[in-house]
Amino acid sequence: MDLEVEDCASGTPQTLISKKPKHDEDASASDPGNSAVVGSPDSVNHLKSSAPGSLNSNNLRSSNSDITYHDDDGDGTGAGEDDAGFIEDDDYVSDYDDNDDFLYDDGYTGMQYQFDKVDFPPGVEAPLPWLNDRDSSANIPPSTRTLTISDIPDSKKQAAATSSSSIPADSKLKEKVEANEDAVMQKLQQFKQFDIVDDFSDHHFSRMGFSDGKPPKNWAKRIQEEWKILEKNLPDTIFVRAYEARMELLRAVIIGPAGTPYHDGLFVFDCLFPTTYPSSPPMVYYYSGGLRLNPNLYDCGKVCLSLLGTWTGKQNEMWIPEKSTMLQVLVSIQGLILNAKPFFNEPGYETTYVGAEGERRSMEYNDNAFILSLKTMIYTVRRPPKYFEDFVAGHFQHRARDILVACKAYMEGAPVGSVNDGARDDAGAQDDDGKRRSSDFKSTLAKMINMLITNFTKNGSTDIEQFRLLA
Repeated sequence: MDLEVEDCASGTPQTLISKKPKHDEDASASDPGNSAVVGSPDSVNHLKSSAPGSLNSNNLRSSNSDITYHDDDGDGTGAGEDDAGFIEDDDYVSDYDDNDDFLYDDGYTGMQYQFDKVDFPPGVEAPLPWLNDRDSSANIPPSTRTLTISDIPDSKKQAAATSSSSIPADSKLKEKVEANEDAVMQKLQQFKQFDIVDDFSDHHFSRMGFSDGKPPKNWAKRIQEEWKILEKNLPDTIFVRAYEARMELLRAVIIGPAGTPYHDGLFVFDCLFPTTYPSSPPMVYYYSGGLRLNPNLYDCGKVCLSLLGTWTGKQNEMWIPEKSTMLQVLVSIQGLILNAKPFFNEPGYETTYVGAEGERRSMEYNDNAFILSLKTMIYTVRRPPKYFEDFVAGHFQHRARDILVACKAYMEGAPVGSVNDGARDDAGAQDDDGKRRSSDFKSTLAKMINMLITNFTKNGSTDIEQFRLLA
């Protein structure tokens, strides 16, 4: 079943006005150079999207992805997809090979290969011939003679004794790793939920705003009120950065709620207060990485939500200028979109798919949504949004083990979303021993586990190699 999707794939961001697209329309992608915007007051174009009820590999090749995450390297030259299936920007070059076989190389194989490369002259079996005759040491030239303890000067004996009593190299390395982990976690603990920053150049809406650069006085006062509300009332799982030089811009990172296929993930949104705010709702863009992991979050960046005016709803669900706030928008995205059963976000699915059939389809959707959420984790670890680098590093270093514990449980039959903080939180739920799950899900999850370990380790996580699966 296809959906009609509003597009912002024109030269400038454009309005998208439906929380959820209508059904039974053709699915296609738009120009990869452009992106979707929510809530713009201007004109509307049309684009076709993939069917809502299925999350599969086609989502990984969406042509509509406007990715402006902060890239630490910044020396890339080509566009394409990385090994996790993400659509990359022209300014990014992944340092990961397309062939993941290197993940399974062991140290012995590499060492043996180095020995095999040694090229001795014909007939020579060892570079130290005197080892064949232990009594011939007297005939060995001084330049090649083996030293004994008695040959070493007293000063050097003392130096050697001092050196041997020093801390082993592996202990020093362990201390260095622990110090680094402590520094990362300290930055995470000190990371402010709300802060005002300067550089807005990578913001999705940086080219939009007031043409004369001078917003109305009443408008600026309302935005300052929004800042105060966010600073005082943000939940622990939502983090926001505002921009001093561009009050109309905002960036939010939302942690996926526990008990959902999005648990422990980080989801990034760029927001814009339009010139008509608060008479008009804010505009919101989702950084998808080219992945469609929720019926309400399109790979082109569109966010479908009644509160944003992108879908019809009851009067109390729509934007109310005198009451609605940006905080309400962010909390709604987290609670209403990133929920435990996103399959039923599709209009009419709650009544069309009921009983056991509805639950079966919902669980299959959750399986696929979880895979795409893992891919989003890898994407975010590699390319954290600007001003959130310390938060991303600390979050995934802190949550790495619990994420892998959940992956293992899901491979063994636990329902997606049933593992929280490394433990099952649905004691009444029954595992299906893997009978329901397809071999595709298990094989894909196994690959994702190994990719997560590789990326989490590079991010600074330790003691997670035990979760790696053999090919």
